[in-house]
Amino acid sequence: MDETQPLLPPATNGYGAHRQQGKTDSKSTLDFDPDGDPDDPQQWRTSYKWGVVLLLAFMAFTVTFNCIGLVPVANNIVADLDGSSGRQSTSTAAVLLVTIWELGEAAGPLLIAPLSEVYGRYPVFNIANGLFIACTALGALSQSTGLLVFARFLTGCAVASNVLNPAIIGDMFPTKSRGSAMSIVMLAPLLGGAVGPAIAGVVAQTTGWREIMWMSLGLATVAEILFLLLLRETYKPAILRKRARELGLVVRRATKSDNTEAVTDAETMHPESSIWESIKRPASVFASSVVLQMLSLYGAVIFAFYYVMSTTLPGILQNIYSFPPTLVGSTFLSFSLGSTLGIVVCNTCLDRITLRLQPAHLPHQPELRLPIAIFGAFTLPLTLALYGWTAQLRLPIPILILSVALMGFTLILGLLPVTSYVVDAFGMYSASALTAVLITRCLMSTFLPMAAAPLASVWGWGWGMCGLGSVCLVLAPVPVLVFGYGGRWRQRSAFTKED
Repeated sequence: MDETQPLLPPATNGYGAHRQQGKTDSKSTLDFDPDGDPDDPQQWRTSYKWGVVLLLAFMAFTVTFNCIGLVPVANNIVADLDGSSGRQSTSTAAVLLVTIWELGEAAGPLLIAPLSEVYGRYPVFNIANGLFIACTALGALSQSTGLLVFARFLTGCAVASNVLNPAIIGDMFPTKSRGSAMSIVMLAPLLGGAVGPAIAGVVAQTTGWREIMWMSLGLATVAEILFLLLLRETYKPAILRKRARELGLVVRRATKSDNTEAVTDAETMHPESSIWESIKRPASVFASSVVLQMLSLYGAVIFAFYYVMSTTLPGILQNIYSFPPTLVGSTFLSFSLGSTLGIVVCNTCLDRITLRLQPAHLPHQPELRLPIAIFGAFTLPLTLALYGWTAQLRLPIPILILSVALMGFTLILGLLPVTSYVVDAFGMYSASALTAVLITRCLMSTFLPMAAAPLASVWGWGWGMCGLGSVCLVLAPVPVLVFGYGGRWRQRSAFTKED
């Protein structure tokens, strides 16, 4: 018998398993069958993969609908629950009611991402969705502002879509065709952030603010039923670990480039042994990658201006332009229209720019995702200045609405390519890398918006927004630097080093 031949030839059972002789023991390698494997997410039918994308988008819509839906009536909710008469204290509590969600979203991924890398995306996503539904119900039943704020924090902790949606897309789609799918899951929450306030303003005036949360709970329940019925496991290492247990194999540790996870005998029987390592991984990934540190800070500031707009626009419309609460929410549609245009631009150009700039003789370079982000980074501060000075000078309302739309457009251009970059650059560790991005983003989104109103009260809306925009302008060169030097900087991290 020829000892160079594998004991289990590849593709004979559709599992792609074979033996590899070592000096001291015989170990088995396990991979998907390249000639056709029904469990390989990248070989699934295109129609099914896009169905999963739409399902992920629906859950992302539901999350943002829940989060932003209370924005137009946040002051009224605080006054209703606590009877607060102090305008400043009511305003601060109302902002916290919205932004505390982001603090929860910073805490949740610390467990959600690593658990998804041990047990897989499917069980973790479904458990998180169940907790999301329960915490939403707690918020709807709250009888005090403190309890509602706590419930909103817990609901934010249970949000899995922010970190797992991009990771699942990375599981299913090859690198060069992820741009369109990523654009869709980025568009959905922006639509939720527009539809939620538009509906909330009307519903709160007719049936009360609690009905908004019951609507959110209904959407989340429908989404979870669809998840249970339609979603399949997409994480390759989790699928291979399951096969290893079924076949009694030991899967070799492979390089990052072939996207295979190590599975020892202990991990095959007891994957809990690797949970602690997975929990530490986001911190390890973040600490080892200067590129991730820079882009996390940049993305955190960019995204925080979504909450700056969300928490300041209702006050500007009601106090300066005398808008009734029922109309305040509808103005959020302008932000989503601008964001939708940004998504269309990214969807149309992101993959094309990458393919055009990619040298034929070199492997894929994630940095080629960033030219659009560079444009967005330098134009967002201009839209912030327009927004602030329009309110300060009491310019016509169409100009204010235009500035909000432009803010949505430039924010998406500055942010979406960064998410695509992280998925491409970190591969199988993308969930951990995205966790680091999300934590910094959520912390910034919790506290930066709380500075907007005090700055406006001291400097006015014009200079106040310029002051906040200057922070964005200082960080605008970050995507330029990563575009130019990111390829070399990535080689310093074990999680992005090319073999």
